[in-house]
Amino acid sequence: MNIEELLHREDYTHDDIVQLLNLSKEDEIQNLYKRADEVRKNYCGDEVHLRAVIEISNYCSQNCLYCRNREDNFSIKRYRLATAEIIELSKQISNLGIYTIILQSGLDSYFDTDMIAYLIYSIKQNANIAVTLSLGERRYDEYRAWKIAGADRYILKYTTSNPKHYELYHKNKSLSDRLNHLKFLKGLGFQVASGNIIGLPFQTMDDIANDILLAKEIDFDSAIFSPFIPSPFTPFQNKRGVDIDLTLKTIAVARIVLRNMHIPAPSSLCKIDTHGRIKGLESGANVVTPDFTPQMYKAPFTPNKLKKTELRDSSLIKSNLSLQIESIGRKIADNKGDSFKNQIDLNRYSYR
Repeated sequence: MNIEELLHREDYTHDDIVQLLNLSKEDEIQNLYKRADEVRKNYCGDEVHLRAVIEISNYCSQNCLYCRNREDNFSIKRYRLATAEIIELSKQISNLGIYTIILQSGLDSYFDTDMIAYLIYSIKQNANIAVTLSLGERRYDEYRAWKIAGADRYILKYTTSNPKHYELYHKNKSLSDRLNHLKFLKGLGFQVASGNIIGLPFQTMDDIANDILLAKEIDFDSAIFSPFIPSPFTPFQNKRGVDIDLTLKTIAVARIVLRNMHIPAPSSLCKIDTHGRIKGLESGANVVTPDFTPQMYKAPFTPNKLKKTELRDSSLIKSNLSLQIESIGRKIADNKGDSFKNQIDLNRYSYR
């Protein structure tokens, strides 16, 4: 099958996806990006949705082999934001015209059920904003309590669809348990985001293809495909990081296969390419996740390639993003960016 025909299929097999991921000719790769951008426009429109990340804690009780925040990494300065600080920062973000925040942390029991529920309720009372939680794999009763408190979305990455690799990367954890948590979150009515890390050690193209198909099978509201970047003082610190090309191809193929899922151009793209975020948006992504964690906490860990202005001032983050997004003919959405599932009559779009 020629590439043009493959790019316009209705359904994709594992082998189809592997073939697209393996594209190496520059003209074919550019056609892949172009097709992904067309599918994005048809199913998601030209709006770019901003999700403001607040890393409320970098403590974690887990020891994932690739993660900077793993418990055994004694080289980093640990911190936790105060609840009042989180609530105030959420109000500031909402006042900037950003309508989704992501409360992110490692698996930190300090932020227990009641504290997170209080944060959710307080934020929702003080700002017109969607609250997304990214707090790791927690107890089922906690998910339920947080949904009742008003949380809208939950991010919980499956990292890899390969069960053996999952157990290698996450000590004493199983992929089947992670998938059960994701299905439970969906059952509670959360808009659920999940995805993989591209370029982890031992990963193959077959694995990445299966990762994309897993996202389609579970039917997430948002699919996240992030690049592996080795972190100092972790077991994978000397492993080779992924290049921008494979990351962008994965985002593009995922868009073509998954169609109406939100797909971010993760901020980590800027760590491997100065223009990584824009390239991600031009390859099928429709979401951007700027980091609004106060610089006083993040400064020791910030990669040099990120612009200093993006780290000093919240209003500058928004204005800089606006300029970047407008430069490619897109615009920032003025809404919460809820799931496209069950919101769009897909029959009104011509996929071909």
